[in-house]
Amino acid sequence: MQKMIESLLVANRGEIARRIIRTGRRLGIRTIAVHSEADGALPFVTEADEAVCVGPANPAQSYRNAEAILDAARSTGAQAIHPGYGFLSENADFARTVEGAGLIWVGPGADAITAMGDKINARNLMAAAGVPVAPGTTEPASDLDAAVAAAAEIGYPVMVKAAAGGGGMGMGVAADEVALRTEYDKVRAFAERMFGDGSVLIERYFPRVRHVEVQILGLADGRVVALGERECSVQRRNQKLVEESPSPAVSPELRERFLAAAVRAGEAVNYRNAGTVECLLVPRQRDLKGDSSGVDEFFFLEMNTRLQVEHPVTEYVYGVDLVEEQLRVAVGLAPTFDPDALTPRGHAIELRINAEDPKRFLPGPGAITAWNEPSGAGVRVDSGYVAGNTVTPFYDSLMAKLILTGDTREEAVQRARAAVAQFEIAGPKCNLPFFAELLENQEFLSGDYDTGIVSRMH
Repeated sequence: MQKMIESLLVANRGEIARRIIRTGRRLGIRTIAVHSEADGALPFVTEADEAVCVGPANPAQSYRNAEAILDAARSTGAQAIHPGYGFLSENADFARTVEGAGLIWVGPGADAITAMGDKINARNLMAAAGVPVAPGTTEPASDLDAAVAAAAEIGYPVMVKAAAGGGGMGMGVAADEVALRTEYDKVRAFAERMFGDGSVLIERYFPRVRHVEVQILGLADGRVVALGERECSVQRRNQKLVEESPSPAVSPELRERFLAAAVRAGEAVNYRNAGTVECLLVPRQRDLKGDSSGVDEFFFLEMNTRLQVEHPVTEYVYGVDLVEEQLRVAVGLAPTFDPDALTPRGHAIELRINAEDPKRFLPGPGAITAWNEPSGAGVRVDSGYVAGNTVTPFYDSLMAKLILTGDTREEAVQRARAAVAQFEIAGPKCNLPFFAELLENQEFLSGDYDTGIVSRMH
């Protein structure tokens, strides 16, 4: 009979490490934190049962240092490694190394990570599985001439994307050939520098779209289930600021199509554990009187082979602890829920509280002199810091996630307004004023918004 993990090393930092440790503690699992020299005073370090410093502040020498993390696992007797998100979470070589060392990898198999890590390969796999994909290249544009030829066939405007990219990085839009020539060189150079792979793909760009994703979970028995969708269209620089579930744009009929496609995507790569299928939703066209014609279309964007930052909104709507489900899948246990009776309830909204300027969204690290979190019915805060800590420039600017829930979207929004007003953070720059503005924005309140909403606000 399979048993739950007894000791777990969390190969991450900040709020997500703290979040994983919290579930581990509830399940009676001994948790081990790894941390850089810069993070020794953060809450996740003291809340774990053990902690090991794995190197200097530079992530390459600490959180991305696979050998140092494996040494920490060996020295503490860890049975399993949970990578969180970012850092080594989607590194197939690391996943293989962990399992090769006799440890349990809390994530999808290395083959699935590899298959979905290259955007062109992923697009081709999804098309073969019957998942809608936007018009685009089926192999890398090997040079500028190939990119120009592909764009002419696809039709402008086009998106120029790093095949190995992710997290909204390595993308550019070209409205014509002149712009394409500039963007191609820019994206290729960025991709080589950031990902060590300069492969570029060209696909159709849709100027007014929504970003909607589906949470999937590949179970130990081989089934793949979908736990609803999340709306992620409030973005700056192609990176998310707000997520909500369910999406106000998705009808029951569209939801059925969305979830079925996401399950097919997971089945195509024999997916196990938690993952997210991200899509572009192209709303039906409206005429000048506001009347609609045609149907909503959606296209596969990419698959994130890990736990997402925004997983808490799904946890509320479906009443599950996704970290616990990840741990159960990793050791072959059945889920805590009935896969045939998944029923959503209520509404949840997540606001990413970042150490950044609320207008230009530029990072603003600094020492935290005050930190007072909101509380009350329908309020959850997943934070990585407390007063006295310092937000350093070495890592992502995310300080906390503010999750608001309610029976309806309107109730969740109302709670969000109150919580944003109550949340006190002093020291580093903070984007709380942006959320106060967004929560009064009529476009957002109507639910009829797209990925351009932030640019229209500023």
